[in-house]
Amino acid sequence: MASDFSRTLALLRREKKISQRTAAGDLQVSQALLSHYENGLREPGLSFVVRAADYYGVSSDYLLGRSMARDGSAVSAENLPDASEDKGNVLHGSVAAMLHKKLIVNSAALLFELGGKSNNRQLTNEISTYLSLAIYKVFRYLYAADESSPAAAFRTSEPQFDYLCDAQMRLAELRIRLAAQGEEGYGIKAEDTAMPSLDLAELSREYPGMSQSLLTLLQTVSDNLTALDGVQKAEKKKGK
Repeated sequence: MASDFSRTLALLRREKKISQRTAAGDLQVSQALLSHYENGLREPGLSFVVRAADYYGVSSDYLLGRSMARDGSAVSAENLPDASEDKGNVLHGSVAAMLHKKLIVNSAALLFELGGKSNNRQLTNEISTYLSLAIYKVFRYLYAADESSPAAAFRTSEPQFDYLCDAQMRLAELRIRLAAQGEEGYGIKAEDTAMPSLDLAELSREYPGMSQSLLTLLQTVSDNLTALDGVQKAEKKKGK
């Protein structure tokens, strides 16, 4: 909790463009204590968390890193819009599966929307290339799980496709970075690129449905990465 809280607390103050001294006075703590909170040196009590959430106009869940939505709203399969064209197609499986499907479809749709607003067609093309490769890889994994599936169905052999996809995906990642910055290299031509604001609060206002999916997806991946990092650190300690 400390790292998420401290980072978010400091970012909210900078976003509000106020000094640490001013924020400390408004939050009824000393500047030294606020500095400790913002740097993760001390953990706050519940009363401070509530005051800070009210002060910055966000939810306690957002402040504590439990949600990337500032209002702390949770999502469900029923209240999420579906950006896919085939809305009549019912996904077989659990509600959780339906939720994950909508999160991914809506998040991908938002990426294409943002790429289109950049006025850089190359960026949209590279986003499409990257996502297509990811889908191709997953399908090949599922296909290979059935031993009766004929390997000859694909031109690229089983031992090779994984590495080739990884290479293409890394190249697409590099091209996305370059195109987003309007730079050239590795097959990307320099263009006047105007990326729209990716401020999370502004995205929520501009794209209320799709941004909710994206924020939930980002939070889920962030939690998984944090958990994995914690496991690796614990394993390193055991090895010492």
